[in-house]
Order: sequence, then structure tokens, then C-alpha cells
Amino acid sequence: MEAADAAPLATEWLGSTLSFEAFHWHGETFSIPQGATRILKSAHCANQAFVRGPHLGLQCHVEMTDSMIGTWCEQWAAEGVPPSASVQTPDQMQAGLAARIAAMRAAADRLYARWIRGLVSP
Repeated sequence: MEAADAAPLATEWLGSTLSFEAFHWHGETFSIPQGATRILKSAHCANQAFVRGPHLGLQCHVEMTDSMIGTWCEQWAAEGVPPSASVQTPDQMQAGLAARIAAMRAAADRLYARWIRGLVSP
């Protein structure tokens, strides 16, 4: 994932973590709602995350743990999804796992902390 073109808003939501690797297991995408601003994009999906006021919408999975990834890897063959640029194989998901999870967790912490601040009534 990388910060989208709306750099000031992406920085507000992500801090200095403007690039990290998320886990891919989809080929779907979506259009952002009217009045929303894209804050994350990837080479495979132009709209990975958006904000609209205090609301946060995510396509990517920033909540992943090593246990969840292990489950994905175990179920991968049963899903019948052919590998592609946007669908990672179990070997690709497991490669460098500790560092990737740490970077993703830092991004998740920043995204969720900013989202929670927006929930507070003035």
C-alpha cells in the first residue's frame, strides 16, 4: 500500500507510515463514495482506503496476525483462487512475515487511533 495523491490527508491518518505491505487475496475493487478522499492505493487496486469526515473505509487487511495468515495459507488451496498479481500464494504470504506484520501493525495503529479520535463528540 502507498499513500494516495491526497498526501496531507493521508499523512493525517497514517503519520509517517505512508507505505507498507498489506496482504492480498482478492481481485475485487470499488469506487469511493462521493465526498470521500482516497488515502491508500496499490498497484492492483486504486482504492484501498478512503476517508469521509470521521469515517474510514478499507479494502486492504491491516488487522492481520500471523495466526490469521496461517489460516489463510491452510485454506488457500480450497478457495480455488488462481495466483495472480493481486492474489498471494502461501509462500508469498509467509515470506518475511514478522517484518511485514510489524510495518502493517504500525499503519493499523495510526489509522485506528485517528479514526477513534473522530468518534469523540465535540
